[in-house]
Amino acid sequence: MNSITVYSDYVCPFCLLAEARLSEVIGERDIHIEWRAFELRPDPVPTLRPEDPYLPAIWEQSVYPMAEQLGVPIKLPSISPQPRTAKAFELLEMAKDADRAHAYSMRVLRAFFQEDRDIGDTDVLIDLAADAGLDLDAARKALENGTYTERHREALRHAQDDMEITSVPTIVIGRRIFRGTPSVKDLTIAIHDLELDAAL
Repeated sequence: MNSITVYSDYVCPFCLLAEARLSEVIGERDIHIEWRAFELRPDPVPTLRPEDPYLPAIWEQSVYPMAEQLGVPIKLPSISPQPRTAKAFELLEMAKDADRAHAYSMRVLRAFFQEDRDIGDTDVLIDLAADAGLDLDAARKALENGTYTERHREALRHAQDDMEITSVPTIVIGRRIFRGTPSVKDLTIAIHDLELDAAL
């Protein structure tokens, strides 16, 4: 199966919107979306506050227009300051082991941007993991015991050092790397080339 890698942070609205465009272009093709972590503001870097001017301005100028174009319901979350995402990404590692990473990532993104839920809250994350098909008790124990902490740290190291990721979404399709949300045309060409390379 061909795969597309998306480096993301669950507090980035463009990651939710990029998935919508990817899914539109992928259509019925047998292509897997692989989610990888990149924390925009890891601890102790302060996270953003929705009441400050920056976030509302970005949303009005860029997020809402793109969401309307793609037909994706979305709203600026009210949680202030914005949650950290390390724990959410630890459960992503668990979801990968269960082949539920895409379902889990989409559930977390939708919870934050469509339901205004605090994805930094452990109980919320466990509920979302269960929604995505993971075992609720196992998810709770994984967070309590730090089962996937080291794997998440390695994922961040890979993103920063090996891939030199600096922004999200960063989308890797074969030999092409897109920083931001690509156009339908660019995605179509990249996916076509990916399938050609796989057929060789």
